[in-house]
This record gives sequence, C-alpha cells and structure tokens, in this order.
Amino acid sequence: MKVLNWVILVLVIVLFSVGFASPAWAFCGFYVSQADASLYNQASQVIIARDGNRTILTMANDYQGSVKDFALVVPVPVILKAEQVKVGEPKIIQRLDAFSAPRLVEYFDPDPCNPQPEYDQLPAPATRGVQALQEEKRESESSLGVTIEARFTVGEYDILILSAKESDGLETWLTQNNYRIPEGASALLKPYIQQGLKFFVAKVNLTKFDQSGFQNLRPLMMAYESPRFMLPIRLGMINGTGEQDLIVYLLSPKGQMELTNYRTVKIPTDQEIPEFVKEEFPGFYKSLFTKAYEREQKKVAFLEYAWNMGGCDPCSADPLNSEELKQAGVFWLDSGASNSAFITRLHIRYTRNNFPEDLNFQPTANQESFQGRYIINHPYKDQMQCSQALQYRQFVRQRQEQEAQNLATLTNWKIEDIRRRINWLQFNRDSWWNPFKNNN
Repeated sequence: MKVLNWVILVLVIVLFSVGFASPAWAFCGFYVSQADASLYNQASQVIIARDGNRTILTMANDYQGSVKDFALVVPVPVILKAEQVKVGEPKIIQRLDAFSAPRLVEYFDPDPCNPQPEYDQLPAPATRGVQALQEEKRESESSLGVTIEARFTVGEYDILILSAKESDGLETWLTQNNYRIPEGASALLKPYIQQGLKFFVAKVNLTKFDQSGFQNLRPLMMAYESPRFMLPIRLGMINGTGEQDLIVYLLSPKGQMELTNYRTVKIPTDQEIPEFVKEEFPGFYKSLFTKAYEREQKKVAFLEYAWNMGGCDPCSADPLNSEELKQAGVFWLDSGASNSAFITRLHIRYTRNNFPEDLNFQPTANQESFQGRYIINHPYKDQMQCSQALQYRQFVRQRQEQEAQNLATLTNWKIEDIRRRINWLQFNRDSWWNPFKNNN
C-alpha cells in the first residue's frame, strides 16, 4: 500500500566532538523513506488489539481476482454474533504500516570549522481512544456434521459462524455451498476442529458490493473474549505459493506483545550506510530482511517496531489520533483502566514446513522502544578554511569505508560494487597554499 503523506522532521544540526568521532545525535534526523508492506508481493496484514481476554482482530484483504470467487475461512475461539463483526477502514492499516515501518533517516554534517549546537526533539502529542464492541443472538442448522451457529451480513460480506464435527464434512459443506476453497483443506481444518474452535466464514454479497462503490474489499474486524491469544496462519498456507509475508500490528495498553511458541529476533538496526542507498532504500531493506531471515534459518519472527503510540522518534508518519485508534480496534482508552496504547510490529515470513504451528502470543509490561532505523550521513563539502579540515576529511573517509562494510554485512552485496558507488570525500579541495594565493 502506498503511503500518501510522509512527514519530514525539522532539521537537526549535529555537533562533532573534537576528535570527529561519531556524532551524539540529539534525535534521529530527517526522516527520508520507509520500507512498508507494499514491498512484498504476498504480504498479509493483521491488527490485534488486546487487553486481558478481550480482543479485536482486523484482517486486511489483499485478495487478487474476481470478488465473486472470494472466500475467507478463519478459525475463531468463540461463536461470534453480528454486533461483534464490522467492516474496517483500509486507511487504518495503511496508517499503522506507515507509522511503524522500518525507516531511513539522514544527517548533514555541519562545517567542522564552525560547529553548531544540538537541539532536542519536541515531545509528540498524546493519543486517546475507543470502546468495546457488544454481542447479539444466535441461530443454527446443520448439514454434514456442520452447524450454522450464526448468520448475518456486514457491509459487503455475508458471514457465517460454523462449528463442525469432522474436517471432511466441513470441507464438503463449504464446497457444496459454493465456497471456493482449495482441495485438501480438510487436513488443515482438522486440528482446529479437534481444539473445539469455530469457523468465521465470509464471502462477498455482490449486490451490496456493487452498491458500496468501493473498488477493493475492505478489512473485516471481529471482537471476542477468550483466554486464547493466537493467530491462525496455517489455513493461509493452503493458497500460498512458496514463502508468504505476514505483518502483525499488536496493540496493547501495557507494553510489547511477544510470541510464546517461536523465537523473536530484532531486525538489525541503527546502522550507518552509504549515501547512494537513499535512492534505493526499499531494495536495500528487502535484501537486509532476506539476509536476516536466512541467517536465522527461516524460523523466527522479526521485531521491526515497538513504541508507545503517544510519540515516535523519528516519525515516519504522525501518531494515530484517538479516532484512528478506535478504528484500529483500541477499546480500552478512557475506560479508567489505562490511557495508553503500545504498538508491536512483527514481520513473519513463513512456509508450512518452517512454521508448523499457529502463532501464540502473550502480553508483557516491557515498554522498551525499538525501531528498524538506518542512517545516512552527508559530509560537509563546501570550502573549509581551518586546521580541523584535514582531520575531518580523514574521519569522513574512515566513516565512508565503515558504511560500505556495514552495507555489505547487512545485505550480502559485494563490497567492491559498493565502494565503486560511493562518492568518496576528496582531500584536494583546499590546498595548503590557498591562504597564500588569497593574499595576492
């Protein structure tokens, strides 16, 4: 998804130490670019807002094809009723993506002959929030061991909540009722039936879709209460062709959310990289992610962002306001219990073999902030008439070499190719005789 509005921060002037060591940044520089979900061809996006046993789950639909063939089958822990399901705003997923995506920032070296003071970042505005959804009543009928626990229409979707006794019967029932699911789905449905889960089944009501005027299917949101804190991903593997990317935005009143059944690794961050990467940051990040994914044997989740939603540093998009947090499913703000929302962004690339289990999460009180952040330093290239100029140029050349090494390590790009593309700072701009010449 393309982000319409990017926020450019106020310029920060960096103070070099006397020895020209790496600058102590007051805050994180110009925001330049981001690596959002649009980088990936098969990127599913899910928002999970959870407090206690209460959850609001939002699923983006990136379905490609005719809407008449669309079918969504999601295991859920409880029987959902009409008031627990609604159609969401697509822009909210875009906003969360933009706010939490890995980002590129840049700094501009000051004149080493005239260093300037640092400035602190102004505090970001606080955010506030939303109320929970409510429940309604149920109805039932059965066929092939399948019971329709609830039936209703929400927006452009016709929804069924099903329970089943046998996976073969459920697969047959779905096929007979014109839900287009791949053959062999019963093998993946079976574990959910054995766990006593229900099935949220949606297809498009073509008449309502035509009346809506929307060009694409909107996200579906569901609210439920259950001690189970999980996200079923195995059914999504039925349609998958190879590796799939999943980005999960976890919203909590307390702190970071974490996986309990898979290891989570922080994406490499706070690395200084060459200037030319500014023109190809998305490709850089894809290479970085692939390198990290392969290094971890393709079996981990990556933490890309963790921050209180009241602020950001640097901001790649404005923090969500209270109305937007409502639309993202945050229901606990203004409830008297908490007035904060913490976002954890996890990026999982998975296949059936490497991720044989669904994702299980747990809340924590960890308020540690983290972001995928990559830094470009622009050398000062105007005339320098002071004794520190030579030392500064030596420092920059060393820094540029280190940036090349960092880039090669992060991406597996060839160091020789990287060095050829660097605009190395030259030593001969100011000659020792310039003051003599200027006195003529």
